[in-house]
Amino acid sequence: MNSKSTFSNSTSRSYAIALYELSKEGDLLNKIEEEMKSINKLLNDSPDFKEMILSPTVSKENKKKVLFMISEQNNFSTVFKKFLGFIAEKNRLFFLDKIINSFLNLVSKSKGELKAKLVSSKKLSIKEQKTIQENFSKDFKSKLKIEYEHDPRLLAGLIIQV
Repeated sequence: MNSKSTFSNSTSRSYAIALYELSKEGDLLNKIEEEMKSINKLLNDSPDFKEMILSPTVSKENKKKVLFMISEQNNFSTVFKKFLGFIAEKNRLFFLDKIINSFLNLVSKSKGELKAKLVSSKKLSIKEQKTIQENFSKDFKSKLKIEYEHDPRLLAGLIIQV
């Protein structure tokens, strides 16, 4: 692992830990977890938003304005709004995806959840996904949090990575 990668991972983890501690302190862990998932979805679904976040040509002030506008529209908590403003001000938005992943991992660990990835050859219904999740949770004697993906390139069956 190169030093840039190590730096970005440790920096991202530090920001995630700070937000995690603030969330626990304010009894906002579940709300901020949902807000993180919301921003993560926006990053993944909107190439324009992701480009704006990563662009060095967009000023910190403009990035903060966009983030505050999104925060207001989505009724984000004050703690999360301030956190987004802080990382924008510190010019650390290019770490946002890693911060999100680190934060969500911390929350999962605190809940005693195991993370798993489920890939199937055919599209599974919500009920089928839930059944698989429940069965594996029993097998592992721990709540399993499954990230589902449909991949039509698979010939048949399922792939489960825990």
